[in-house]
Amino acid sequence: STSILLVLENSSRLLELSLLAIARHEVREIEQRHTADGPRQDVTLDEEDDVVIIYNRVPKTASTSFTNIAYDLCAKNRYHVLHINTTKNNPVMSLQDQVRFVKNVTSWKEMKPGFYHGHVSYLDFAKFGVKKKPIYINVIRDPIERLVSYYYFLRFGDDYRPGLRRRKQGDKKTFDECVAAGGSDCAPEKLWLQIPFFCGHSSECWNVGSRWALEQAKYNLINEYFLVGVTEELEDFIMLLEAALPRFFRGATELYRTGKKSHLRKTTEKKLPTKETIAKLQQSEIWKMENEFYEFALEQFQFVRAHAVREKDGELYILAQNFFYEKIYPKSN
Repeated sequence: STSILLVLENSSRLLELSLLAIARHEVREIEQRHTADGPRQDVTLDEEDDVVIIYNRVPKTASTSFTNIAYDLCAKNRYHVLHINTTKNNPVMSLQDQVRFVKNVTSWKEMKPGFYHGHVSYLDFAKFGVKKKPIYINVIRDPIERLVSYYYFLRFGDDYRPGLRRRKQGDKKTFDECVAAGGSDCAPEKLWLQIPFFCGHSSECWNVGSRWALEQAKYNLINEYFLVGVTEELEDFIMLLEAALPRFFRGATELYRTGKKSHLRKTTEKKLPTKETIAKLQQSEIWKMENEFYEFALEQFQFVRAHAVREKDGELYILAQNFFYEKIYPKSN
Protein backbone atom coordinates (compact mmCIF):
# COMPACT_ATOMS: atom_id res chain seq x y z
CA SER A 1 0.00 0.00 0.00
CA THR A 2 2.97 2.32 0.70
CA SER A 3 4.26 1.85 -2.86
CA ILE A 4 0.80 2.65 -4.27
CA LEU A 5 0.67 5.87 -2.21
CA LEU A 6 4.13 6.85 -3.50
CA VAL A 7 3.04 6.26 -7.09
CA LEU A 8 -0.09 8.37 -6.55
CA GLU A 9 1.91 11.18 -4.92
CA ASN A 10 4.47 11.13 -7.75
CA SER A 11 1.70 11.15 -10.37
CA SER A 12 0.04 14.11 -8.63
CA ARG A 13 3.35 15.98 -8.51
CA LEU A 14 4.04 15.27 -12.20
CA LEU A 15 0.58 16.57 -13.12
CA GLU A 16 1.18 19.73 -11.08
CA LEU A 17 4.55 20.32 -12.79
CA SER A 18 2.99 19.69 -16.22
CA LEU A 19 0.24 22.24 -15.56
CA LEU A 20 2.83 24.75 -14.34
CA ALA A 21 4.91 24.20 -17.48
CA ILE A 22 1.85 24.71 -19.69
CA ALA A 23 0.96 27.92 -17.86
CA ARG A 24 4.49 29.29 -18.23
CA HIS A 25 4.47 28.39 -21.94
CA GLU A 26 1.16 30.25 -22.40
CA VAL A 27 2.59 33.33 -20.65
CA ARG A 28 5.67 33.26 -22.92
CA GLU A 29 3.46 32.94 -26.01
CA ILE A 30 1.36 35.95 -24.96
CA GLU A 31 4.47 38.03 -24.28
CA GLN A 32 5.99 37.04 -27.64
CA ARG A 33 2.80 37.98 -29.51
CA HIS A 34 2.65 41.36 -27.82
CA THR A 35 6.34 42.13 -28.30
CA ALA A 36 6.66 40.97 -31.91
CA ASP A 37 6.66 44.59 -33.13
CA GLY A 38 9.16 45.87 -30.58
CA PRO A 39 10.67 45.51 -27.11
CA ARG A 40 8.41 45.35 -24.05
CA GLN A 41 9.69 48.56 -22.54
CA ASP A 42 8.30 50.49 -25.54
CA VAL A 43 4.74 49.55 -24.64
CA THR A 44 2.96 52.69 -23.47
CA LEU A 45 -0.52 52.78 -22.03
CA ASP A 46 -3.20 55.42 -21.97
CA GLU A 47 -4.18 56.35 -18.43
CA GLU A 48 -7.58 54.72 -19.01
CA ASP A 49 -5.89 51.42 -19.87
CA ASP A 50 -3.33 51.49 -17.05
CA VAL A 51 -5.82 49.93 -14.63
CA VAL A 52 -5.85 46.66 -12.72
CA ILE A 53 -8.80 45.31 -10.71
CA ILE A 54 -8.24 42.57 -8.14
CA TYR A 55 -11.22 40.53 -7.01
CA ASN A 56 -9.85 38.40 -4.15
CA ARG A 57 -12.96 36.28 -4.07
CA VAL A 58 -14.19 34.55 -0.91
CA PRO A 59 -15.33 30.94 -1.54
CA LYS A 60 -19.10 30.37 -1.86
CA THR A 61 -20.19 34.00 -2.15
CA ALA A 62 -21.49 33.83 -5.78
CA SER A 63 -17.97 34.64 -6.97
CA THR A 64 -18.18 32.30 -10.00
CA SER A 65 -21.41 33.92 -11.16
CA PHE A 66 -19.83 37.37 -10.97
CA THR A 67 -16.53 36.29 -12.54
CA ASN A 68 -18.33 34.73 -15.51
CA ILE A 69 -19.74 38.15 -16.31
CA ALA A 70 -16.19 39.54 -16.44
CA TYR A 71 -15.20 36.74 -18.84
CA ASP A 72 -18.24 37.40 -21.03
CA LEU A 73 -17.48 41.12 -21.27
CA CYS A 74 -13.67 41.13 -21.58
CA ALA A 75 -13.48 40.86 -25.39
CA LYS A 76 -16.22 43.43 -25.98
CA ASN A 77 -14.85 45.92 -23.42
CA ARG A 78 -11.21 45.19 -24.31
CA TYR A 79 -9.54 44.02 -21.12
CA HIS A 80 -7.86 40.84 -19.89
CA VAL A 81 -9.14 38.42 -17.25
CA LEU A 82 -6.63 36.29 -15.32
CA HIS A 83 -7.33 33.64 -12.69
CA ILE A 84 -4.89 33.56 -9.75
CA ASN A 85 -4.55 29.80 -9.16
CA THR A 86 -2.73 29.10 -5.89
CA THR A 87 -1.55 25.62 -4.85
CA LYS A 88 -4.29 23.89 -2.83
CA ASN A 89 -6.24 27.19 -2.91
CA ASN A 90 -4.00 28.54 -0.15
CA PRO A 91 -5.09 32.18 0.37
CA VAL A 92 -1.76 33.15 1.97
CA MET A 93 1.18 33.69 -0.41
CA SER A 94 4.80 33.18 0.56
CA LEU A 95 6.82 36.39 0.88
CA GLN A 96 8.68 35.65 -2.36
CA ASP A 97 5.40 34.99 -4.19
CA GLN A 98 4.00 38.25 -2.86
CA VAL A 99 6.93 40.07 -4.47
CA ARG A 100 6.47 38.16 -7.75
CA PHE A 101 2.72 38.81 -7.80
CA VAL A 102 3.06 42.54 -7.12
CA LYS A 103 5.71 42.83 -9.84
CA ASN A 104 3.58 40.89 -12.35
CA VAL A 105 0.42 42.86 -11.72
CA THR A 106 2.05 46.28 -11.85
CA SER A 107 4.55 45.80 -14.70
CA TRP A 108 2.84 43.33 -17.04
CA LYS A 109 1.66 46.02 -19.45
CA GLU A 110 0.47 43.53 -22.08
CA MET A 111 -2.21 42.36 -19.63
CA LYS A 112 -3.56 45.84 -18.90
CA PRO A 113 -6.29 46.75 -18.40
CA GLY A 114 -6.56 43.61 -16.29
CA PHE A 115 -9.11 41.88 -14.07
CA TYR A 116 -7.43 39.40 -11.68
CA HIS A 117 -9.51 37.01 -9.58
CA GLY A 118 -8.69 34.24 -7.14
CA HIS A 119 -9.03 32.95 -3.59
CA VAL A 120 -6.22 35.13 -2.19
CA SER A 121 -6.32 37.22 0.97
CA TYR A 122 -5.85 40.98 0.70
CA LEU A 123 -2.32 42.08 -0.16
CA ASP A 124 -1.16 45.64 0.54
CA PHE A 125 0.71 46.77 -2.60
CA ALA A 126 1.95 49.94 -0.86
CA LYS A 127 4.28 47.81 1.28
CA PHE A 128 6.22 46.97 -1.89
CA GLY A 129 6.83 50.57 -2.96
CA VAL A 130 4.19 50.55 -5.70
CA LYS A 131 3.07 54.01 -6.79
CA LYS A 132 -0.18 53.03 -8.49
CA LYS A 133 -2.11 50.43 -6.53
CA PRO A 134 -4.74 48.12 -8.05
CA ILE A 135 -8.46 48.58 -7.46
CA TYR A 136 -9.76 45.99 -4.98
CA ILE A 137 -13.37 44.78 -5.08
CA ASN A 138 -15.11 41.90 -3.31
CA VAL A 139 -18.41 40.28 -2.33
CA ILE A 140 -19.27 38.74 1.05
CA ARG A 141 -22.18 36.69 2.33
CA ASP A 142 -24.14 35.97 5.50
CA PRO A 143 -21.57 33.82 7.39
CA ILE A 144 -23.83 30.88 8.25
CA GLU A 145 -25.33 30.75 4.75
CA ARG A 146 -21.82 30.77 3.29
CA LEU A 147 -20.69 27.92 5.58
CA VAL A 148 -23.77 25.79 4.81
CA SER A 149 -23.23 26.29 1.08
CA TYR A 150 -19.55 25.34 1.39
CA TYR A 151 -20.37 22.28 3.54
CA TYR A 152 -22.67 20.82 0.89
CA PHE A 153 -20.44 21.95 -1.97
CA LEU A 154 -17.60 19.77 -0.63
CA ARG A 155 -19.95 16.78 -0.61
CA PHE A 156 -22.12 17.20 -3.70
CA GLY A 157 -20.51 19.87 -5.85
CA ASP A 158 -22.72 22.19 -7.89
CA ASP A 159 -24.42 22.52 -11.26
CA TYR A 160 -21.38 24.30 -12.74
CA ARG A 161 -19.12 21.24 -12.99
CA PRO A 162 -21.43 18.37 -11.94
CA GLY A 163 -19.03 15.57 -12.90
CA LEU A 164 -16.13 16.76 -10.74
CA ARG A 165 -15.42 14.62 -7.68
CA ARG A 166 -15.43 16.66 -4.47
CA ARG A 167 -13.26 16.25 -1.38
CA LYS A 168 -16.04 15.01 0.94
CA GLN A 169 -18.02 13.12 -1.69
CA GLY A 170 -19.85 10.14 -0.19
CA ASP A 171 -20.41 11.80 3.18
CA LYS A 172 -24.22 11.95 3.47
CA LYS A 173 -24.37 13.63 6.89
CA THR A 174 -26.53 16.76 6.84
CA PHE A 175 -25.30 20.07 8.20
CA ASP A 176 -27.79 19.77 11.09
CA GLU A 177 -26.42 16.32 11.97
CA CYS A 178 -22.86 17.62 11.78
CA VAL A 179 -23.58 20.50 14.18
CA ALA A 180 -25.48 18.21 16.57
CA ALA A 181 -22.53 15.80 16.65
CA GLY A 182 -19.96 18.60 17.07
CA GLY A 183 -18.27 17.78 13.74
CA SER A 184 -15.17 19.63 12.59
CA ASP A 185 -16.54 20.59 9.15
CA CYS A 186 -19.35 22.65 10.68
CA ALA A 187 -17.54 23.95 13.77
CA PRO A 188 -17.76 27.70 14.50
CA GLU A 189 -14.04 27.99 13.64
CA LYS A 190 -14.98 27.28 10.01
CA LEU A 191 -16.90 30.57 9.97
CA TRP A 192 -13.60 32.44 10.34
CA LEU A 193 -12.86 33.18 6.68
CA GLN A 194 -14.27 36.48 5.46
CA ILE A 195 -12.47 38.46 8.17
CA PRO A 196 -9.01 37.04 7.36
CA PHE A 197 -9.59 37.43 3.60
CA PHE A 198 -10.04 41.17 4.16
CA CYS A 199 -7.49 41.43 6.96
CA GLY A 200 -4.63 40.13 4.80
CA HIS A 201 -1.26 38.44 5.11
CA SER A 202 -0.49 39.22 8.76
CA SER A 203 -0.23 36.33 11.20
CA GLU A 204 -2.86 37.80 13.50
CA CYS A 205 -5.41 37.82 10.66
CA TRP A 206 -5.58 34.04 10.80
CA ASN A 207 -5.84 33.74 14.59
CA VAL A 208 -9.44 32.61 14.96
CA GLY A 209 -11.45 35.08 17.03
CA SER A 210 -8.90 37.91 16.90
CA ARG A 211 -10.51 41.29 17.61
CA TRP A 212 -7.49 42.99 15.99
CA ALA A 213 -8.13 41.02 12.78
CA LEU A 214 -11.77 42.14 12.74
CA GLU A 215 -10.82 45.80 13.13
CA GLN A 216 -8.11 45.51 10.46
CA ALA A 217 -10.62 43.88 8.08
CA LYS A 218 -13.03 46.77 8.67
CA TYR A 219 -10.25 49.30 8.09
CA ASN A 220 -9.21 47.65 4.82
CA LEU A 221 -12.81 47.38 3.61
CA ILE A 222 -13.30 51.14 4.04
CA ASN A 223 -9.85 52.37 2.99
CA GLU A 224 -8.48 49.82 0.52
CA TYR A 225 -11.54 48.48 -1.31
CA PHE A 226 -13.30 50.41 -4.06
CA LEU A 227 -16.57 48.54 -3.50
CA VAL A 228 -17.66 45.50 -1.47
CA GLY A 229 -21.04 43.99 -2.25
CA VAL A 230 -23.10 41.24 -0.67
CA THR A 231 -24.27 38.01 -2.29
CA GLU A 232 -27.85 38.72 -1.36
CA GLU A 233 -27.81 41.97 -3.40
CA LEU A 234 -25.46 41.00 -6.21
CA GLU A 235 -27.38 42.74 -8.99
CA ASP A 236 -27.13 46.10 -7.20
CA PHE A 237 -23.37 45.54 -6.72
CA ILE A 238 -22.99 44.92 -10.47
CA MET A 239 -25.10 47.99 -11.29
CA LEU A 240 -22.89 50.23 -9.14
CA LEU A 241 -19.72 48.83 -10.72
CA GLU A 242 -21.07 49.44 -14.21
CA ALA A 243 -21.89 53.05 -13.33
CA ALA A 244 -18.53 53.73 -11.68
CA LEU A 245 -16.17 51.60 -13.82
CA PRO A 246 -17.75 51.36 -17.28
CA ARG A 247 -14.36 50.62 -18.87
CA PHE A 248 -14.72 47.11 -17.40
CA PHE A 249 -18.39 46.65 -16.61
CA ARG A 250 -20.31 48.32 -19.46
CA GLY A 251 -23.26 45.99 -20.19
CA ALA A 252 -22.82 43.95 -16.99
CA THR A 253 -26.22 44.69 -15.43
CA GLU A 254 -28.19 43.68 -18.51
CA LEU A 255 -26.02 40.59 -18.92
CA TYR A 256 -26.67 39.56 -15.32
CA ARG A 257 -30.42 40.04 -15.69
CA THR A 258 -30.77 38.22 -19.00
CA GLY A 259 -27.62 36.12 -19.01
CA LYS A 260 -27.15 32.46 -19.76
CA LYS A 261 -27.29 29.72 -17.16
CA SER A 262 -23.51 30.07 -16.70
CA HIS A 263 -24.20 33.06 -14.46
CA LEU A 264 -25.99 30.84 -11.95
CA ARG A 265 -24.05 28.40 -9.84
CA LYS A 266 -26.06 26.50 -7.27
CA THR A 267 -24.76 23.97 -4.75
CA THR A 268 -26.68 20.72 -5.18
CA GLU A 269 -28.36 18.70 -2.40
CA LYS A 270 -28.22 21.70 -0.06
CA LYS A 271 -30.59 21.45 2.94
CA LEU A 272 -31.36 24.59 4.91
CA PRO A 273 -30.36 24.33 8.59
CA THR A 274 -32.99 24.32 11.33
CA LYS A 275 -33.54 27.22 13.71
CA GLU A 276 -31.93 25.11 16.46
CA THR A 277 -28.77 24.61 14.40
CA ILE A 278 -28.55 28.32 13.59
CA ALA A 279 -29.12 29.27 17.23
CA LYS A 280 -26.34 26.93 18.34
CA LEU A 281 -23.83 28.49 15.92
CA GLN A 282 -24.91 31.98 16.89
CA GLN A 283 -23.86 31.33 20.48
CA SER A 284 -20.19 31.29 19.44
CA GLU A 285 -18.00 34.39 19.69
CA ILE A 286 -16.61 33.58 16.23
CA TRP A 287 -20.04 33.86 14.63
CA LYS A 288 -20.66 37.13 16.48
CA MET A 289 -17.45 38.61 15.06
CA GLU A 290 -17.97 37.34 11.50
CA ASN A 291 -21.56 38.56 11.62
CA GLU A 292 -20.41 41.95 12.93
CA PHE A 293 -18.08 42.22 9.94
CA TYR A 294 -20.84 41.14 7.53
CA GLU A 295 -23.29 43.70 8.92
CA PHE A 296 -20.57 46.38 8.79
CA ALA A 297 -19.98 45.57 5.10
CA LEU A 298 -23.71 45.48 4.39
CA GLU A 299 -24.28 48.88 6.01
CA GLN A 300 -21.42 50.41 4.02
CA PHE A 301 -22.71 48.92 0.75
CA GLN A 302 -26.22 50.19 1.41
CA PHE A 303 -24.80 53.63 2.23
CA VAL A 304 -22.94 53.74 -1.10
CA ARG A 305 -26.03 52.52 -2.96
CA ALA A 306 -28.33 55.07 -1.30
CA HIS A 307 -26.12 57.90 -2.61
CA ALA A 308 -25.84 56.43 -6.11
CA VAL A 309 -29.34 55.32 -7.11
CA ARG A 310 -32.99 56.29 -6.92
CA GLU A 311 -36.01 54.00 -6.96
CA LYS A 312 -38.92 54.58 -9.33
CA ASP A 313 -41.83 52.18 -9.90
CA GLY A 314 -39.93 49.42 -8.13
CA GLU A 315 -36.84 49.83 -10.36
CA LEU A 316 -33.45 51.25 -9.39
CA TYR A 317 -31.91 53.96 -11.54
CA ILE A 318 -28.35 55.25 -11.39
CA LEU A 319 -28.16 58.98 -10.61
CA ALA A 320 -26.75 61.30 -13.24
CA GLN A 321 -23.74 63.48 -12.44
CA ASN A 322 -24.73 65.67 -9.50
CA PHE A 323 -21.83 68.12 -9.33
CA PHE A 324 -20.44 70.78 -11.67
CA TYR A 325 -17.77 73.49 -11.73
CA GLU A 326 -18.31 77.23 -11.59
CA LYS A 327 -16.47 80.47 -10.79
CA ILE A 328 -13.52 79.32 -12.91
CA TYR A 329 -10.68 81.89 -12.87
CA PRO A 330 -8.74 83.42 -14.44
CA LYS A 331 -11.17 83.96 -17.28
CA SER A 332 -9.97 82.81 -20.67
CA ASN A 333 -10.02 85.34 -23.54
